[in-house]
Amino acid sequence: METILKVDNINVYYGSIHAIKGVSFEVSQGEIVTLIGANGAGKSTTLNTISGLLRSKTGSVTFLGEDLGKVPAHKVVSRGLALVPEGRRVFLQMTTQENLEMGAYTQSGKPNPADLEMVYQQFPRLKERRKQVAGTLSGGEQQMLAMGRALMSHPKLLMLDEPSMGLAPILVEQIFDIIKRLHEGGTTILLVEQNAQAALSVADRGYVLETGKVVTAGTGAELLASPAIKKAYLGG
Repeated sequence: METILKVDNINVYYGSIHAIKGVSFEVSQGEIVTLIGANGAGKSTTLNTISGLLRSKTGSVTFLGEDLGKVPAHKVVSRGLALVPEGRRVFLQMTTQENLEMGAYTQSGKPNPADLEMVYQQFPRLKERRKQVAGTLSGGEQQMLAMGRALMSHPKLLMLDEPSMGLAPILVEQIFDIIKRLHEGGTTILLVEQNAQAALSVADRGYVLETGKVVTAGTGAELLASPAIKKAYLGG
């Protein structure tokens, strides 16, 4: 499988705080790769560095053979990399459909009706709510909207930052069913998630972050079966 994302020895600071310490990992075409770890382990910081919102002091982030270190954050999406941020960040005053159309801003001209239809097939609830103002949607519906908006840009890699955060267990199941379906449809996914059980259950491979470092890596099944991981993250 072709490696589409290569993160090599990144070190990221917030002022004097060394948040990411020499993190390296890869994502290959067609995989779900997950980064798991406790709150504050550096998972979201890693995604924000890949997206260009933060910059690493060392190393490199290479996407489809291009070093993203010199690409401005607002141009990263046009390279085929889409981030669904933690907390969803939908446009609360706009309708569901307007939010989706915003996701297509990197495409030339008007949003393609076929793209909208593709998103509505993935998320039938959004079709029902297409004229509804996004601020009135439930948390689960807003998460679906954030994911649908990202898909409008035809990403080669979809990055999801804590998609289950703040959702009831039944909605978490629904979101992970959608993640599996997107994967089966050929979408490559980098998933950051505090719900280690759910993330490792769908992931091909996983990396465990602790205090800004990768401490363990393996297949999803290996990490799920690891006594140390069970004890630390799975309540086992």
